[in-house]
Amino acid sequence: MSSPIDLYLAIDCGGTKTSAILCSPSGKTLARALTGGSNFANLGLDAFLKSIGAVSSLALTTALRSPEAIVLPVDPTEHVDATRANTPPYNLRAAWLGVAGVDSPSVVSLLLPHVSALLSVPVERLTISNDTHLLAAPLRILPDVQTAVAVVAGTGSIVASFREGPVNAPLEPLARVGGWGWILGDEGGGFDVGRTAVRALLAQQDMVTTGVAAARGALGEKLLKKFGVTDVMDLLAAVHAPDSTNPLPREGRLSSLCPLVFEAAFEDGDPLAVQVLRDCAHKLAMQISAVLLSPSAQEDHPRRVRADSSVLCLGGSLGGIERYRELVLSVLRENGHAFKHVEVVSDAAEVGAQALAAAWKGK
Repeated sequence: MSSPIDLYLAIDCGGTKTSAILCSPSGKTLARALTGGSNFANLGLDAFLKSIGAVSSLALTTALRSPEAIVLPVDPTEHVDATRANTPPYNLRAAWLGVAGVDSPSVVSLLLPHVSALLSVPVERLTISNDTHLLAAPLRILPDVQTAVAVVAGTGSIVASFREGPVNAPLEPLARVGGWGWILGDEGGGFDVGRTAVRALLAQQDMVTTGVAAARGALGEKLLKKFGVTDVMDLLAAVHAPDSTNPLPREGRLSSLCPLVFEAAFEDGDPLAVQVLRDCAHKLAMQISAVLLSPSAQEDHPRRVRADSSVLCLGGSLGGIERYRELVLSVLRENGHAFKHVEVVSDAAEVGAQALAAAWKGK
């Protein structure tokens, strides 16, 4: 039998997709796998573990070039999977799960033993955190910063700041802003863009009733067509319709409008759509500013970080859009916050796996 291969696993568990990366001790990506969303708050324990098992199985099967799908858990001593089928020998040296919907120590404590057993990784080599922690992984790699601000701007949004800790310990969380979900928050994310766009059209229509003229632009045309209506006020019924009567839940109906708003703003030049994105970018920038120390502050703060000595790590679908990102950074600069580094993390799982391998190298 060949010698076991050492592997490091990072899983980015988001609301719409789950991405897993396996890398070697040198940080080379050996396999990646992608499945549906795994927000713990939405799924619950059993469905979450099933999701993690599925994406990990896909990644392991690819990395090990197994002729048969590997079904977790795997016995690390006998090298057989849950079906008692033989697997290529491997050692999963450490794992890091960044999970949307994991927001308290009690949830982490609940998940640790279950995930440890599923992945056959000792608890002391397993990190489970909110997905923003995984996004801040560049802090482990950049040598000239000790603090990071991680921003998820996808369907939802959350901001969190971190300080570098001991090499084999998780990043030290400092502050967190947002991440309250679509009913209570998610400012500056895709859901908020859709909601703000509908509100802008409704507000415009309200002004029409007072005698203020308003021409229907690209934004209005696109959103009315999306919902199959011809009058702006009919958007109310379309948005508020019970989930049982629509293929998409309410939050999905609004977040699905986000690409249309960007199209209307950046391709059609609709002034109302541009203002919607400016408003949403401003809200996101204000959440980022909440974790930052004032540029004029003379002394450091135990919880707030200085932008000019930190890395800003942007993730999520909106964080990857350059023109939206620049709207956010512009607001920050206007308030005196210029980050030392700005990293767009297109694959948080990959950066996380690389950071994990570096942290545990030789351990």
